Amino acid sequence: MSDKKQDAVSAMAQYDAEGRAVRANMEKLRALRLAKEAAEAASAPPPKAKRAAAAKPAKKEAPAKLSDWLANQQKGGFRT
Repeated sequence: MSDKKQDAVSAMAQYDAEGRAVRANMEKLRALRLAKEAAEAASAPPPKAKRAAAAKPAKKEAPAKLSDWLANQQKGGFRT
């Protein structure tokens, strides 16, 4: 083999080895993160229940009328 081919083969081998190392590290970190999140979820207090009946319902505004919207557009100079 020529020197260029040997350099290319060794470069590819190094590239593949680095890729495998990065993927192994990501897998290890993912496992640690998932374990930490599971432990936090298990130790977290349960969420408080909301009081739906005790609170006064908010007033809903009536939808704007098309004629009012058109009048505002005319005043604003948008519909000439």
